[in-house]
Amino acid sequence: MNIIVSGSLAYDRIMDFPGYFSDHILPDKIHVLNVCFQVDGMKEKFGGTAGNIAYALTLMGEKPVVSASIGQDCHRYLDWMTRNRISTEGIRVIEDDFTASAYITTDRADNQITGFNPGAMKYSSKLDFDKIDAGKTIVIVSPGNLDDMITYPAACKARGIGYIFDPGQSLPMLDPKDLVQAVEGCKILISNDYELDLIMSKTSLSKRELLDKAGAVITTLGELGSLVATSEGEVRIPIGKAKQVLDPTGAGDSYRGGLLCGLVQGKAIDQAAVMGSVCASFSVECYGTQSYSFCIEEFNERLACF
Repeated sequence: MNIIVSGSLAYDRIMDFPGYFSDHILPDKIHVLNVCFQVDGMKEKFGGTAGNIAYALTLMGEKPVVSASIGQDCHRYLDWMTRNRISTEGIRVIEDDFTASAYITTDRADNQITGFNPGAMKYSSKLDFDKIDAGKTIVIVSPGNLDDMITYPAACKARGIGYIFDPGQSLPMLDPKDLVQAVEGCKILISNDYELDLIMSKTSLSKRELLDKAGAVITTLGELGSLVATSEGEVRIPIGKAKQVLDPTGAGDSYRGGLLCGLVQGKAIDQAAVMGSVCASFSVECYGTQSYSFCIEEFNERLACF
């Protein structure tokens, strides 16, 4: 089974401020704010939903195709993907813009100030659906270019291609009508619990009504695991047992990678969700979204103890 991961590729540039933001912001001068925070260096991590999900899938032994746009500063990211055996054939390079980038500064109280430049993400990845073998392909539409998130589900339905819809952080920008159309006919609608509430609020649809439109609704619940809802009922999936929890960032994308792997292996959806939990358990053990690693033997050992 072929897996296409539509979404974003981004550089996460992470900085630590050794003080407190509040010490440098005067409440009565907020209307004329002009401050500079000197940080203790910067770490660059590879991120973006498509990159993170594809990374997890590759560790699982799959060969996903990434459908995303990347900018003129693409070389470090593409080199990273090549070294990690992730295909770059579906990536569109935008020579006139930079790769999407998040600039994240955290102070000693864990307050964060983030600047995000969508850069190349503003351009469609131009996935060629005519070259897709509908019966042997599954697509996950994750947060990325907004037009792709609207048109790719429609293209999948028109060609009989199974797809998972994962609107995530793009939800505030999606029109309610487009959101309903994307959900209708998907194999799985996946989100965290806050995002599910936002979906229901924007569409005026209950969870039961969403299930009438989607094959299943999976809700990730952080440290409480996840909930798989189908027409047959709901199944609670606990979290995978991590050796330590250092950074939950990107665990959701790792979960999606494990889930997709289970689905293409023919597992039942609840069994595939268990694989998602196990994959995510490795992710939280390391800082960064593509910093963890495991071999199949290690994965199976942890899966056997689930």
